[in-house]
Amino acid sequence: MVRLAARSRLALLHTGLVLAAGAVLVTLTYVLMRRNLNDRPRMLAIIGSPDAPSPIPADGLAALENVNRLHAETLSQLLTQSLIALAIVTVLAAVLGWLLAGRVLRPIQAISATAQRLSAENLSERVPVTAPADELATLAQTVNGMLDRIQSGITEQEKLLHSLQMFVANAAHELRTPLTTMRTAIDVTLDGQPSTEELLVMTGDVRTAVEHSQRTLDGLLTLARSHTGPSRQHPIDLADVVAGIADASRAQAKSHHVELRTDLRPSPIVGDPVLIDRMVINLVDNAIRYNETGGTIAITTQTTAEHAQLRVTNTGQRIQPDTAAQLFEPFVRGTTNQPRTDGGAGLGLSIVRAVVDAHHGQLSSSAPETGGLDITIRIPTPLR
Repeated sequence: MVRLAARSRLALLHTGLVLAAGAVLVTLTYVLMRRNLNDRPRMLAIIGSPDAPSPIPADGLAALENVNRLHAETLSQLLTQSLIALAIVTVLAAVLGWLLAGRVLRPIQAISATAQRLSAENLSERVPVTAPADELATLAQTVNGMLDRIQSGITEQEKLLHSLQMFVANAAHELRTPLTTMRTAIDVTLDGQPSTEELLVMTGDVRTAVEHSQRTLDGLLTLARSHTGPSRQHPIDLADVVAGIADASRAQAKSHHVELRTDLRPSPIVGDPVLIDRMVINLVDNAIRYNETGGTIAITTQTTAEHAQLRVTNTGQRIQPDTAAQLFEPFVRGTTNQPRTDGGAGLGLSIVRAVVDAHHGQLSSSAPETGGLDITIRIPTPLR
């Protein structure tokens, strides 16, 4: 069965409606005219009419038959001419219906043509929206909105894919560096007859490289877990967490000649204890590692209207303001992406940001003119 196009169906529908209306009009006209002629007084035929085609006989019956014949001819001509007019009007209605259907469907054709031209590489084109604001304009706006969402989603996916590619490349580089170190140490040491001292040195280098790889893998696992969200939700007081970690880190701070200060006030939250511990440990460790001799670290906790706030500030080398935000990207270290020489894996602050995001918190950072970094974390407090 052949299915007509939408324009053909609309034209046929328009033509059918005109034909049906015309047929009803012709029928009503014929019936009313016939009734009107039949209701005229038949005695007029006896008087006669000067316009009659032939002399009317004086006999009343003959005159009546002549009038009936005249009525029949009139009705026949009326019906014939009406049918001819109906045919002409139907043809005109078909032509006008075809043109009107094309004009009505033109916006839909524009939408279809735009959709056919679109591709994953070209999503910038939009369907033109013309006045008046009717159903077709609403359809065009809906299609444009859908295209905006699709383009936004593809852009986000491209950014995510690029970030993933960079992350994989950086992770491969971080893991390849200690492997290269181990391979070099082994090849150099075993090239000849190594002494016990040389073997011990090689063993130390290999162990350091293995520890670096382990820290990198642990950081990657923690980062992946942070992105999946907290697995366990428990009431936590940030003040207690910071107090315990600060006490455990004072020896490390002392070895770096850094003073660690705390001002801790109750800051209750609900979250994953393991992730929160890792977040605070990374913040404190980062503040100690990248401080200066004789520098300070200030850690404060407090509760605002709707958030528990943790702030960590440290002295150190001056950081460019546009670089401060980049420090929270994986494997980014200051102004360079070169391998770290202090034993870090380059994932500390990126894990901090992932943990904050997993707990629906907010993270802000700034680089003071005097040097160092100022990091503030806000996590929603539990509802009471």
